[in-house]
Amino acid sequence: MAIEKGSAFLLKVGDGATPPGFTTVAGLRTTQLSVNGEMVAITHKESGGWRELLSGAGVRSVSVSGAGVFTGSAAEMRVKSNALAGTIDDYRLSFESGESLTGRFLVTRLDYAGDYNGERSYTMSLESSGAVVSGGVSA
Repeated sequence: MAIEKGSAFLLKVGDGATPPGFTTVAGLRTTQLSVNGEMVAITHKESGGWRELLSGAGVRSVSVSGAGVFTGSAAEMRVKSNALAGTIDDYRLSFESGESLTGRFLVTRLDYAGDYNGERSYTMSLESSGAVVSGGVSA
């Protein structure tokens, strides 16, 4: 696996169309992705004292967070609208390799901050709702 630039790890928000077009959320400086899987233990008396897990069972989810500088872009405004309305929307994470992860997410946190002599910044957290699909080509 080749080394990739962090600046090429982008969060994009859908435009509401079907199929959705995606626009990069401007101003992000950091983006983080967590793939979560809940285990289902099926250990029994004949497991020899070792835990056994059921493959493919349990709840899977994807968590995304990011932080950046506020630019007032249309994509940032869409994320803000989604957060205020509690709307689940289409999002895509794209990577330098061309790989992407696409799914529907809920904005669970959106924070703004600013100092009197600095830029306005924001942090956000998103949680998946439904399947998140890996793709070979990101748009």
